[in-house]
Amino acid sequence: MRKILKYSFYDLMRSRWSYVYFLFYLLLGIVLLFLNNDLNKAVITLMNVIIVLVPLIGTIFGVMYYYNSKEFTELLLAQPVKRSSIFLGQYFGVALSLSLSLILGLGGPFVFYGIFNSSAIWDFSLLLVTGTLLTLIFTALAFVIALFNENKIKGFGYAILLWLFMAVIYDGLFLMSLMYFEDYPLDKFSLVATMLNPVDLSRVLILLKLDISALLGYTGAVFQNFFGTSFGLILSLGMLGLWVLVPVLIINRKAKRKDF
Repeated sequence: MRKILKYSFYDLMRSRWSYVYFLFYLLLGIVLLFLNNDLNKAVITLMNVIIVLVPLIGTIFGVMYYYNSKEFTELLLAQPVKRSSIFLGQYFGVALSLSLSLILGLGGPFVFYGIFNSSAIWDFSLLLVTGTLLTLIFTALAFVIALFNENKIKGFGYAILLWLFMAVIYDGLFLMSLMYFEDYPLDKFSLVATMLNPVDLSRVLILLKLDISALLGYTGAVFQNFFGTSFGLILSLGMLGLWVLVPVLIINRKAKRKDF
């Protein structure tokens, strides 16, 4: 798996899209720091971009890489190599290259600006961690969708629909349910519903870290009492880790049983 991971990683690092992805975050970081003297404001703006864009890029890159490398994958399947090693190696190669572009693209301008001498270093670190986890999650989900759909059009369609549901539709359904059942105690429901969506969970973690949970009203107070504690932070990061682990296990299982 290590050789396949290394090949996939270097293959993507040579791709122009990886450079475009890296340059986008590099320019975004430079522009935000030029327009904002306050690092906390820059982190808040980055959160709004990363929470939406990172899952989308991870989903599209994952599906695109799977379908574009299909012929090479079939060649590898004819070799004495484990199926799971092939697909897991490709997945980790894509996810690591995207994560590296994100970390270096955003980290460069902020390090040059002096983030290590600011109190915003922990907020920025959490932003990079959640962005990396979202990349791992949605790239894995993209590979799962591609493995279950041989048709490229269907695969792309389901992948975009997944991102749209997680980033937009889920929030609407969540808010509608809170409004409809406002007469009932919804503390536990709000916490569980938030943890069931990695995008919402990442957003809440960053908002609480930036101490602006008051903008969320009563729900923000509930989140602060749970996610604001050390146990809540560990549980939340563990839940994001579980969101990575489950799709990886599905990839491993499907690759072993799939008839190519």
